[in-house]
Amino acid sequence: MTPRLTLINRDYTRLWFGQAVSSVGDAVFSTTLVLWVATVLAKDESWAPMAVSGVLMASSVAVLGIGPLAGVFVDRWDKLATLLRTEVVRGALVVVLTVVSFLPTDALPAGVWLALVYVTVLLLHAAGQFFSPARFAILADLVKGDADRARAAGIGQATGETAWIIGPPLAAPLLFAAGIQWALLFNALSYAVSYVAIRSIDVPTSAVAADGRKPAPDDSRPARQKPSLGREFADGVRFFARSRFLVVLLLLAVIGQFGIGALSTLNVFFTTDNLDADAHLYGYIGMAMGVGGITGALSGGRVVQWLGARRSTWISLLVSGVLLIAYSRQTTFLGGIALLFVFTVPLTVLNTAMAPLLLAAAPPDLRGRVMAVFYPVTKLASMLAAVLSGWLAGSVLTDVAGSVGGVRFGPIDTIFAVSGSIVVLSGVFAWLALPGTENAGKGSGEDVAGGPGEAASEVTREPEGERAGEAARTGAGSDARKEAERLSETAAEKASALTVDVTSPAAGSRGHRPPDHERGRPE
Repeated sequence: MTPRLTLINRDYTRLWFGQAVSSVGDAVFSTTLVLWVATVLAKDESWAPMAVSGVLMASSVAVLGIGPLAGVFVDRWDKLATLLRTEVVRGALVVVLTVVSFLPTDALPAGVWLALVYVTVLLLHAAGQFFSPARFAILADLVKGDADRARAAGIGQATGETAWIIGPPLAAPLLFAAGIQWALLFNALSYAVSYVAIRSIDVPTSAVAADGRKPAPDDSRPARQKPSLGREFADGVRFFARSRFLVVLLLLAVIGQFGIGALSTLNVFFTTDNLDADAHLYGYIGMAMGVGGITGALSGGRVVQWLGARRSTWISLLVSGVLLIAYSRQTTFLGGIALLFVFTVPLTVLNTAMAPLLLAAAPPDLRGRVMAVFYPVTKLASMLAAVLSGWLAGSVLTDVAGSVGGVRFGPIDTIFAVSGSIVVLSGVFAWLALPGTENAGKGSGEDVAGGPGEAASEVTREPEGERAGEAARTGAGSDARKEAERLSETAAEKASALTVDVTSPAAGSRGHRPPDHERGRPE
């Protein structure tokens, strides 16, 4: 009988525990740095807001600059070793900053302190670009089936949201009562706990690095030259671009970022102006969204099991868009709180549903590069959405005001309404573009036949693989090896074709045609 404290399985539970402790440490760390920069290093200075924004910019630079190439190395390296080394590096970085922070604040100029903070944040997030794809790849080996993978993604999101409910309230007392050193040390210890938890994971032997496959002893062929970094990265981008399923998932995520990004930028002004609430009540807005996110994350696995990952995706988009439009028309604080809670639930289910689709569509030796394309592009879309919405509200639509049919509108609620409409349209697009929606709910945790999953690929690979093995066993000399190679390459081509061609119009039925909240955390 499975122990009650086990989540999905023993190894996933250990991976989750490491993430949970590390996420709380990251939340304390990020909040502490922002408070320290704003209230100590840049206290009463006119450039304080710019100094704080530098912390966030350092993380974004790491994501956009390191993220795309990190996936190549993750695909080359052993995934478990990558996770462990990353935790060692991140823990060491925080320890170094902790040691330096024992110096009196006036011992170094403010510019030097800020440079130390920015460099540490940059390197932490750079290391995180190796951690996240490696964790993504290992998750695919530890958890099988759409339902369990969605459940794992939901648990991960709920853990992250909970960390950001627990972490910030811990950060301020640690900083102002105990000092910056103890808040930093807390994060360093969290990486140590994460290292111990991850080290205890037993990864299946099939989960090996791309360069970890040794040639057979009787293979007399000269070793192939290792592909260059640029070529491997290009291979990952090319695979992504040729897979209409992945491209559509990315388009959905980007559209969703542009549709919802305005909320994070302008919601504080909507709260004070449209909802007529005092600024000190804004914290309850974040709390409502946090609770909604946890609710959606914990229920996401069940929803995907009932509806299937594909159907859950487009339904979540449609419902989220409609609720965002409804929120834009709110004029009372309580009504806004209630709608934001409800709005965040399907939004989080959407993120949960996309995880098994990504895992199923990405081959094991390309998962790092798939995530290295997917995540930075959505991060860039989020940044552009924030800039665009701020620019529209602050310049182009500043004087927009009026009423239509007795319904009054202003600049911010108009942006929210348009954003909601964009999300609704993306839901319609997902309904048309994602294949096999009527079969998405088949089975519990199984890939639908004809989908981009591993089960379907195995059906294609097995006969050719068996014949290749038979040729290698019974043949003699180079002819046998050539025949085995030919059959293996044929199997690989068929598996690749299945992944790409499944999104063709013929793959769907009933007229359906063939498919991505970070707050500065290092992970």
